[in-house]
Amino acid sequence: MEILHVSAECYPVAKVGGLADVVGSLPKYQQDLGHIAKVVMPMHRMKFLYENEWVVDHKGNINMGSRNLDYTIIKEKENKLGYDLYCVDIFGLTDREKVYGYDDDTERFTAFQIAVVDWLSKWEHRPGVVHVHDHHAALIPFMMQHCFDYRHLAEVPTVITIHNGQYQGWMSWDKSDYLPSWDSWQWGKLDWDNMINPLACGVKCAHRVTTVSPSYMEELMSDANGLEQLFVMERGKCTGILNGIDVAVWDPQKDTYILDNYSVDDLESGKLLNKEKLCRDFNLDKEKPLFIYIGRLVGEKAADLLPRSIQDALFHLNSRMNFLILGSGDPDVEWQLEALKGPFTGYYNSQIGYNEKLAHQMYAGADFILMPSRVEPCGLNQMYAMRYGTVPVVRSIGGLKDTVVDIGDAGGYGIRFNNASVWDITYSIHRAVELYDDKERLQAIREQIMRIDNSWELSAERYINLYQTIR
Repeated sequence: MEILHVSAECYPVAKVGGLADVVGSLPKYQQDLGHIAKVVMPMHRMKFLYENEWVVDHKGNINMGSRNLDYTIIKEKENKLGYDLYCVDIFGLTDREKVYGYDDDTERFTAFQIAVVDWLSKWEHRPGVVHVHDHHAALIPFMMQHCFDYRHLAEVPTVITIHNGQYQGWMSWDKSDYLPSWDSWQWGKLDWDNMINPLACGVKCAHRVTTVSPSYMEELMSDANGLEQLFVMERGKCTGILNGIDVAVWDPQKDTYILDNYSVDDLESGKLLNKEKLCRDFNLDKEKPLFIYIGRLVGEKAADLLPRSIQDALFHLNSRMNFLILGSGDPDVEWQLEALKGPFTGYYNSQIGYNEKLAHQMYAGADFILMPSRVEPCGLNQMYAMRYGTVPVVRSIGGLKDTVVDIGDAGGYGIRFNNASVWDITYSIHRAVELYDDKERLQAIREQIMRIDNSWELSAERYINLYQTIR
């Protein structure tokens, strides 16, 4: 089967969040299962673009409203990612240094999608399935089925995966002429609450809808930023498939980013060496449990609760632990976290921004990872952490609920809490410190979580099985 993935992000080409990790890994594992997987994305002007060789695959021309646009499809020459990677170059639109955050993002991603469908319409054959990801690609099933020039693609199976249903790509109806000439009788497919809603359109038009964990699929039916009823109505074609992780990239035995490689057989000494380095670099006490947070400093991740939670934990537990934060986002949260360095020197540190090497070192050297998210469709950080023997402390929501079992339950190996609140976070930190003091139990849990198989192999096979239900 030939699978074309369409996405705004793909690691290591361009990454903002977990979407990039999924699109960067899933096609590789589908290839390993004997299928042909391809990825097409905008041609972001990032490091990967300039460090690799490209060939022109196709040149075309499209209209977006009154604008006539030339586009070029380029292909990475050496197949370095393990699958064919294509980028769409539209001068002045897709050739930006950032993935998101421009005033004309609506125009940018609409043009990208039109170019993808136009390119696809010129293929001499039809792919087995077109798999689109999030709202940036969600208009593609509609265009394939209801835009006059592309109706010959209508029978091609389509799947949409929702990585975060809070972002939907809303457009006012005065931008409806951006789309190629379409059947006006189908306006209801585009509309939700008197706006063009690309994500809602994708859910309505795609043959199958997936989310990145089973629990998140259920949560969308009661909390989907206005689309709850839509998911209830369409639940018959909806499935939650848990994300996996790329175990070749996230492997403490081979990770070139960390100081000392280790396996489950020598994890105690391996983690200790990595922890010692991390504590030296950030002026922390290696004898105390080390809690880390890695990710965006935004409300969805409950990052606004971190400053108060860290202060309360250090105060009420007599500074019996260390904290290290890596991330960026809300400027006010960034400022509050940086401000903690002064009063809590030796117990706390932070680095604003993102550093892939440091992230790997933190997973390897930490004892616990904090994930107090308000919204977490799947979560990958908890799975990365467990691969390195770092115990997850997570809110019981979305994929965190599907991948972490509390130590109070049979076979449990993590710490879960119910509410995104300072109290729940600090109480969970207290539970984690108690676990840290029980060295024998901690060691057993570390060994247990390092043996959990969260690889993409099973998830990739589930996607293939899903595609085959449409054919």
